[in-house]
Amino acid sequence: MKLRQLRYIHEVAQRGLNVTAAAEALFTSQPGVSKQIRLLEEELGVDIFVRSGKHLSEITPAGLRILEYTRRLLAEVENIERVAAEFRDTDRGDLAIATTHTQARYALPPVIQAFRKKYPKVTLHLHQGSPPQIAKMAADGQADFAIATEAMHHFDSLVMLPCYRWNRSILVRPEHPLTKLKRITLRDVAQYPIVTYTFGFTGRSKLDQAFAAHGLKPDVVLTAVDADVIKTYVRLGLGIGIIASMAYDERADRDLVRLAADHLFEASTTHIGFRRGLFLRGYMYDFLQLFAHHLTRELIDEISAIADPEERRKRVQERVPQVPAATS
Repeated sequence: MKLRQLRYIHEVAQRGLNVTAAAEALFTSQPGVSKQIRLLEEELGVDIFVRSGKHLSEITPAGLRILEYTRRLLAEVENIERVAAEFRDTDRGDLAIATTHTQARYALPPVIQAFRKKYPKVTLHLHQGSPPQIAKMAADGQADFAIATEAMHHFDSLVMLPCYRWNRSILVRPEHPLTKLKRITLRDVAQYPIVTYTFGFTGRSKLDQAFAAHGLKPDVVLTAVDADVIKTYVRLGLGIGIIASMAYDERADRDLVRLAADHLFEASTTHIGFRRGLFLRGYMYDFLQLFAHHLTRELIDEISAIADPEERRKRVQERVPQVPAATS
């Protein structure tokens, strides 16, 4: 059994059983990948994949178990490489971050700027996607850190750390009737068409919960994952916009009126997650603390050492009872 063969079956599984795509990702040939998989199956005496002609159609029960151990083994191989790099090149390496558009556009720029200044030899890789996609990237080892607000807690293999609380603002055109009210209510908001985030992105669930709790059904006429897209359609008069407050730019958005909505919606919390067992290099600890100052090395190590996901969540609540509010 060779480590290369394990990398091959892992990549094939990750690529939806597409051997050609796996070969391209591994910078090798498709026949070479197929041959090595066959040799591994012959050595083990079991099939890892079911074949339909020349194509792989599914993973066998034995293959599922083998791939489970393969993922763990490859993760430990990566950790060995990280340990060696930490002692060999303390300020050089890679850092892959998976996040949503809102985090990448509004929360991360000052953090990345400060990080790059301190670690100019570390290459950053920024991946964007939906919260479930982001969490899966971290769980599968495709990203070191996952940063999002929604749908991260479903991945028990991730160590989840709260970073900051944030709330929403309502954006309207200057002539909109809501600008005449001293203090708007959810019922006021529900009278107008709404443009906001796609469900599953950027705290959308808290928005829906707030309306439902008051027996209101909002008229959501357009959704998007990008706050800038939401602003565009507010400017066109399609509806009022509800966005994360951090996404409002006083200079770029001065043609829109911002109305406070903190009293209408429960605050959301952005988390950063990483695969439990991941060896964190020194610059990775520094990135975590740059993003959320309360995430000290001691706290991170304490939480990540806990195997049980429920116990981890409980300890986080004990150790970080008051998550800081966003500064923007």
